[in-house]
Amino acid sequence: MFAALAATALGAVLGASTPWLVHRLAVESGSPPRSACARCTRTFPRGLPGWVRPDARCPGCGARLGSRIGLPAALGAVVFGLLTVRMGTDTGVDPVLPALLAVAAVGLPLALIDLACLRLPDPLVALGAVAALLGLAAAAYLLGTPQPLVRALLGALASGVGYLLLALLPGSRLGFGDVKLAAVLGLPLGWLGWPVLLLGLALPHLINGTVALVLLLSRRADRNTALPFGPALLTGALLAILLRA
Repeated sequence: MFAALAATALGAVLGASTPWLVHRLAVESGSPPRSACARCTRTFPRGLPGWVRPDARCPGCGARLGSRIGLPAALGAVVFGLLTVRMGTDTGVDPVLPALLAVAAVGLPLALIDLACLRLPDPLVALGAVAALLGLAAAAYLLGTPQPLVRALLGALASGVGYLLLALLPGSRLGFGDVKLAAVLGLPLGWLGWPVLLLGLALPHLINGTVALVLLLSRRADRNTALPFGPALLTGALLAILLRA
């Protein structure tokens, strides 16, 4: 219970810092991250203070530059809490939990950025990959066996190749950012087992298909409307972990 409460609080804090990061990175493909306030033109601080802030307001004039922190904070708290409860054991928590939480921490801004501008920034995806690999390597060391780590690497390869083939199909709406994210998510899903990986690869299509159908029926989109796939990938992976046997 203490671990779940601590993880929920951590998720809320990280979620509250997400709008600022999303504001800086939610730009058109090929454009650099936002580096100054659009209202007062003040340059954002260098280093970590320029990327991690508990509120999406300009440090100079106080103008709101991103969304409010309530929803991201709530999402972070719920995801972190659910993962911690699900990975709980009779003696504590599964050693793989830190890797799952690290991927979730990167996944929240990725989902919001994709919703905002239909892109998944490579630096964030790469950060998720590094965090997952380090966390899974540490878990394998604690467990004293490399087998789950090998399966995780094979899962990442299978996910990446599978989504690459889908992206290359004529008429496919998948982008290469989706392919890279699928490969990253294949790491923790593969660690947890092949059934979890297969479910995590299948659910995003069901989720995105349902969203597309609702938007079509409500006339908020048509057949040519581009929809972000990153949020569905991340939600599908989360559900596969929560629903695993």
